[in-house]
Amino acid sequence: MNCYETLFVVKPTLTEEEIAAQITKVKDVLAKEGAELVGTNDMGMRKLAYPVQKNDRGYYTVLFYKAEGTFINELERNLKINEDVIKFLTVKYTNTKEMTQFNKLVDAANKAEAKAVVTEVTAEVTAEVTAEVTKEEA
Repeated sequence: MNCYETLFVVKPTLTEEEIAAQITKVKDVLAKEGAELVGTNDMGMRKLAYPVQKNDRGYYTVLFYKAEGTFINELERNLKINEDVIKFLTVKYTNTKEMTQFNKLVDAANKAEAKAVVTEVTAEVTAEVTAEVTKEEA
């Protein structure tokens, strides 16, 4: 299996739920074709270097995965026919130096994802504690 990174940009006019659905759709293609997803990096809404399909912004997502070479054609076909994806790029990591960089990127993406989950849980707990303290004081 080879290591790949696919960056795709989704239209900025979509809601958060629609963006999440598009990301899930791409992940489902990975799972259906037998690719192993090893990391995800949601980069969020960013400015494009130049207008693409009359859009100057887009929601960036990077997927790190391991797959057979024949899989890439199917993934790119799905991205091309998806009207909500305005750009995509797939990179294959081949030599040892690139593989080391791939592993570092995957680790960074997984740490960022874990940190986001911890931050979200901490915010929820803080809100609950604040609500309980407010009720007790009242």
